[in-house]
Amino acid sequence: MKFRTLVRHVKEGGKNLARNGWMTFASISAVTIMLLVVGIFLVLILNLNHLASSVEEDIEIKVFIDLTATEEQQQELKQKIEAIPDVKSVIYVNKEEGLEQFIDSMDEVRKQVFELLRAENPFNDAFIVRADTPQLTEEVAKKIEKLPYIDNVNYGQDLVKRLFEVTSLARNIGLALIVGMMFTAMFLIANTIKITIIARKREIQIMKLVGATNWFIRWPFFVEGVLLGAIGSIIPIIVIIGGYQYIYESFGKRIEALLFQMLPVFPHTIQISLILLLVGVFIGVWGSMMSIRKFLKV
Repeated sequence: MKFRTLVRHVKEGGKNLARNGWMTFASISAVTIMLLVVGIFLVLILNLNHLASSVEEDIEIKVFIDLTATEEQQQELKQKIEAIPDVKSVIYVNKEEGLEQFIDSMDEVRKQVFELLRAENPFNDAFIVRADTPQLTEEVAKKIEKLPYIDNVNYGQDLVKRLFEVTSLARNIGLALIVGMMFTAMFLIANTIKITIIARKREIQIMKLVGATNWFIRWPFFVEGVLLGAIGSIIPIIVIIGGYQYIYESFGKRIEALLFQMLPVFPHTIQISLILLLVGVFIGVWGSMMSIRKFLKV
């Protein structure tokens, strides 16, 4: 296609948008709202995945050994744990190391209180066990519980379950909302372009009769769809980048202290912006192509 022809199609698409006024505004608004929802959920899901990954790295099974177990029995227990399928590693931690790690995790005031425990160490010797994947942690822990010489098995059952449930729920809700908003935006864009097509139906028929190709006729409407999607993505991109940067700079340290370290602003917001732009353009193009298809038959 010649550059001059492409410029002509772009101008024609722009004129069509200006000519349709309120329908153009409604379509762009629908795309804007939809992409804003998509962007917000992408930010949330990416950070939830980051949180899940951070927690997953720390998920381990603490196997506290019975106080009456001898060294030979402890070694036998370790071998049995290592023989369990899906066990990645088994590390022995004696009671002195366990107490030391516990005290080190305390603040200065509590450290002084727990220093008194050194005289009579209440901790058990233990094994720190990691599964091949975090999802297998519960299954591995239940198998370990059945072994002899074990006092207690702890792997943060409730935290692990809730984390996976929250992440899964957020993904499902986000996906449902995104799909619903996408269809709404596609419907409005299709109707906007359909108005233009109906107004130019006679012209399209004449162009077909004199030999114009389907793609020559499609191009102005194709451009119209691209413009609707691209323009609709501008506000969401600005809001996502600006809003996330503000939250990160204003509340990032507080969130890190309470929960987890947020993903950095860049390059993640740039990646999300590109996704929003591509989704917006796709919706616009799809809506325009669906609208004009039946009008190309004379």
